[in-house]
Amino acid sequence: MIDRCELDLEGAALTAPGAPFEMEEKCIRGVATRAWKNAPPSLRAVFETSRNHGDLPFLVFEEERLSYAEHYRRTAALARALVRRFGIVKGERVAIAMRNFPEWSLSFWAAASVGAIVVPLNAWMTGAELEYCLKDSGARLLIADAERAERLAPHLAALPLDARLVVRAGRTPPPGWRAFAEMLDDIGPLPEVAIDPEDDATIFYTSGTTGKPKGALGTHRNICTNLLSGAYARARSLLRRGESLPVPGTAPKAATLLSVPLFHATGCHSVLCGNLYAGNKLVLMYRWDPERAMQLIERERITSFGHVPSMAWQVIEHPNFARYDLSSVESIAYGGAPAAPELVARIKASFPKAMPGNGYGLTETSSVTSQNLAEDYQRKPDSAGLVIPVCDVRVVDAAGEDVPQGGVGELWVKGPNVVKGYWNNPEATAASFGGGWLRTGDLVRFDEEGFLYILDRAKDMLIRGGENVYCVEVEDALYSHPAVMDAAVVGIPHRVLGEEVGAVVQVKPGASIGEDALRRHVAERLAAFKVPSRIVLRDAPLPRNANGKILKRELRVVFSADLPVRPSTGSG
Repeated sequence: MIDRCELDLEGAALTAPGAPFEMEEKCIRGVATRAWKNAPPSLRAVFETSRNHGDLPFLVFEEERLSYAEHYRRTAALARALVRRFGIVKGERVAIAMRNFPEWSLSFWAAASVGAIVVPLNAWMTGAELEYCLKDSGARLLIADAERAERLAPHLAALPLDARLVVRAGRTPPPGWRAFAEMLDDIGPLPEVAIDPEDDATIFYTSGTTGKPKGALGTHRNICTNLLSGAYARARSLLRRGESLPVPGTAPKAATLLSVPLFHATGCHSVLCGNLYAGNKLVLMYRWDPERAMQLIERERITSFGHVPSMAWQVIEHPNFARYDLSSVESIAYGGAPAAPELVARIKASFPKAMPGNGYGLTETSSVTSQNLAEDYQRKPDSAGLVIPVCDVRVVDAAGEDVPQGGVGELWVKGPNVVKGYWNNPEATAASFGGGWLRTGDLVRFDEEGFLYILDRAKDMLIRGGENVYCVEVEDALYSHPAVMDAAVVGIPHRVLGEEVGAVVQVKPGASIGEDALRRHVAERLAAFKVPSRIVLRDAPLPRNANGKILKRELRVVFSADLPVRPSTGSG
């Protein structure tokens, strides 16, 4: 067991007694756990700090702008409406189903601040999927945009909702819905409610690959831990570079482009909560489009964007990249999907003053588990970085035994960021959680410096003729070819070998490459049994879920159905 990767000089200085990231031991659900001593006690406490930012800009959406003061006023009014008009009390569920509108933030902070459990629903879900999550969570109140309201129309009779609020539905709300805007006229302070760090705060339904989605039940401590975990990683990078930490309250405010959905842990915990806590400007995108992203970076002087590796690639590779002034960008960080090591070099070449960053986390770890930033990331571009100090980790084999240092096994995580379990699902909870540990299902290894390497999902690992093939390793080899924009490796059933290696590759605009040439490229870098037996070339982006993860189950269909693919454009 790795109790904790040994802290380097910078980490030790940041976590020393009296330092900003001092740690203390807490008993969490009967398990002794390290926690950040200075973490806010609740999301309500985090929201209350936003009053200190006054008239600074907070949310920007298209031509709409919302200051911190106005955001606080509207949120407090909505919180009063939740309690006074609908009788929402601590522990009851309030669901949100909408795109990244400013009202998403108002709804989240209002519900969390009165002790309700916020249930962010995936806006990409079908009506039937939304119905399942609303029933499973037992939500009393739903706040949705007009598109989700229409999608749910055939399902409303089966839902146990007491009230429904609709956002941006025009002058007349649909039958059975009340206008969200009407809830914002009750001016006054937040309703009083006592919230403990271990109180339930959120239910995020995991995307999953099979079966019904599972609701990860997060606490206020889980999310507030994430705020300091991200700040710790950034502070450590400054010290590693020989710079001093800024005096509290004197650091210039950042401007972040939110290009991932708020209904996932990255968008909510790391981006929304993190930027509100820091007093930064947050620019929302209705939907991802690389050229629109560059327009917003130029217009709003964005200092940070990214969140998913493919988004960074699409901006860098865009034919109009040179037309925009992107000089304000200081950070391009991402997670949620593997990133090719080549991307680090491309970021530094395209954004000379930007610091690249990568990380690892899950919905079940409330976003951040490890981070790899700046010079460390440039030095080890294939690593997910160092585990945050408040986390313990184990790397175990199939029998649950710890593997030797440097060995490959499943990652187990324990810490104040690990959620309680799965809502209303004791079987799934027992299968993944126990004794404070989360069994992630990810195959990993650690190097001699304690840097984490994510090799594959355990259930997606290929076994070709008895040999393990880690998909990430083959994908990295494909990414290293200059014509490859995106790549995913899946198993192709084989009668003799069990599985063969298959790959689906998105080719960069204007590039020319053939299947045989790509196979030769991989063969120069990897053992023969790891070389894809078949590579599908395409111009269109690979299918991804809302959190940026490639939907490999859809790609397997390409091989099983022998569907037509893009013709080869040459031999390379």
